[in-house]
Amino acid sequence: MRSILKAYIYEAIEVERSGLKVDFRKNPAPVPEEFQNKLNKNPALKTAFEALTPGRQRAYILYFSAPKQSGTRTSRVEKCMQQILRGKGINDR
Repeated sequence: MRSILKAYIYEAIEVERSGLKVDFRKNPAPVPEEFQNKLNKNPALKTAFEALTPGRQRAYILYFSAPKQSGTRTSRVEKCMQQILRGKGINDR
């Protein structure tokens, strides 16, 4: 195991020296239209949403995007607005 671990460490050092960078995607899923409309109409909601961590933003976007019907997406957005304004993630209580 020691030789394998050393090999990984030397490989990591070479990657660091070469200057390779990881390109992180900001939001893999597009923002649903229903949520985007709420963000456009409510600047406080937009500010609160942008203040959330990228992971929390992504969780909300995935949750809002999941339903196929617009009415369900709208109701999910309405239900979560206060939680976003309080700076909480979707699973925070």
